[in-house]
Amino acid sequence: MTPRSWLYVPGDRPDRIGKALASDADAVIIDLEDAVAPAAKHDARRGVLAALADGRTAHVRINAPATPDGADDIALLATAPEGLAGVRVPKCEDPEELRRVAGTLGVPVYPVLESALGVENALALATAHPLVAGISLGEADLAADLRVSGGDALAWPRSRIVVAARAAGLPSPPQSVWTAVRDLDGLRADTLAGRRAGFFGRSVIHPAQIPVVHDACVPDPDDVAWARDLMGQLTERGGAPGGTAAGGTAAGSAAWIDSAGGFVDKAVVERAVWVLDAAAVNDKEGNPS
Repeated sequence: MTPRSWLYVPGDRPDRIGKALASDADAVIIDLEDAVAPAAKHDARRGVLAALADGRTAHVRINAPATPDGADDIALLATAPEGLAGVRVPKCEDPEELRRVAGTLGVPVYPVLESALGVENALALATAHPLVAGISLGEADLAADLRVSGGDALAWPRSRIVVAARAAGLPSPPQSVWTAVRDLDGLRADTLAGRRAGFFGRSVIHPAQIPVVHDACVPDPDDVAWARDLMGQLTERGGAPGGTAAGGTAAGSAAWIDSAGGFVDKAVVERAVWVLDAAAVNDKEGNPS
């Protein structure tokens, strides 16, 4: 299942790294970029190696590949330490550069688009290499590059990323960090709005944000009930229980009308499968949907 929460933790803070890895975050990103001062980059790289050497799994955000720090990060991670789950690549604009990074590291890469040019190249970046596992926006840098204050001004770039990710066959992108750490109500409302706009989950910078994001990722109960009913009808009709692997929505039929009179085709079944997959994560945590 696609991670709901991606928790950032500074690479030069081993105490925080341990707490982050022990948290309820679906994925932990040890940061070598913005959260680390220039003078502490070397210590942060050592922190990454120490964390991964303990047999734990984490992602790493490197510095921009074209910078000296980025080159040092790539050289360090090219040894592919066991436990390196993937690498977030910031300031992505050039598909060829991303291909070089992916080819050198040999692990899943996640380009972060933080400029107008990056957004314009969204699909090219999403399809740059088979190891590209997801794309996302860096909204603070993007807003600065576009000379806007955020909010509605970023509506089009957000939609662009959602469309590019799905066009490339990648998971729905996570939202950017919600920087008002104490405003959990605002975080919840914004994450719900993001889910409706095609995002799934988001990057977080404090453990208190994790349960709020997870809760906001739970599908609406009515949607879950609809999906379960539809899949039950599909099974009764002799269709593929897992969705559309059998080549259609039901045996001998490309489309049909469900018990509520709704039209059902391949796309409708795929949505039902996705809803149930999202609900299953919540069920595993002991929170019945």
